[in-house]
Amino acid sequence: MAFAHCEWGLMGVETMRERVAVLVIVDVLSFSTAVDIAVNQGAAILPFPSGDRAAAQAAAEKAQAQLAAPRQAGGGQFSLSPRTLAALPPDTRLMLPSPNGSRISLAGGNTQVMAGCLRNAKAVAKHARLLAGDGDVAVVPAGERWPDGSLRPAIEDWLGAGAILDSLHMPMSSEARLARDAFRTAIPSLHDLVQQSISGRELIDEGYCEDVALALDLGCSSAAPVLRDGAYRNDVIHPA
Repeated sequence: MAFAHCEWGLMGVETMRERVAVLVIVDVLSFSTAVDIAVNQGAAILPFPSGDRAAAQAAAEKAQAQLAAPRQAGGGQFSLSPRTLAALPPDTRLMLPSPNGSRISLAGGNTQVMAGCLRNAKAVAKHARLLAGDGDVAVVPAGERWPDGSLRPAIEDWLGAGAILDSLHMPMSSEARLARDAFRTAIPSLHDLVQQSISGRELIDEGYCEDVALALDLGCSSAAPVLRDGAYRNDVIHPA
């Protein structure tokens, strides 16, 4: 019998990747939300771990992709800020560095990887079941990192994972059940909880309130971003 699991961050991916058919990465603020908006535009997102800007530029050139600007760059440049990607031209290949979602997206090995968020929770859950067949699915909240590099669990990712698990309709591990139940309990106050979370307050205080609002648009998207050949694209399965 196929099961749904929920484990945190990079170690969660490394622990589950040999045990499941599909990994769903959840980084609500903001990588997964940015991916959802971009693939809805018909673009491809190439994840790249944050770090050396020169290395990212070299990787983008090798992949024949445009390198996203830093979030704070402004000036209408495409960046990790989801609002900047709403006008992304179709067929754009955009390399998007991020410290969490991008980093763990690339750790899936040979396992199928998807990007999920609150916006596309139902669509991603449905598509993950199709891709997994009789196999297990692991939903992985990315979390944030403390200054020492250790994992800081982030409630927006926990709730995003719970939203996807709620739509998977599979037998679940105890961890997955708790994430699903947390989401169900949080629905009436979802906006307030995320806006008042550490990550939400940081973005709002820095002037990215629109990004938080976009991330909270529950169920608005039918996109199913799947990582293939190093890029997330909106996956389409054509019936036989």
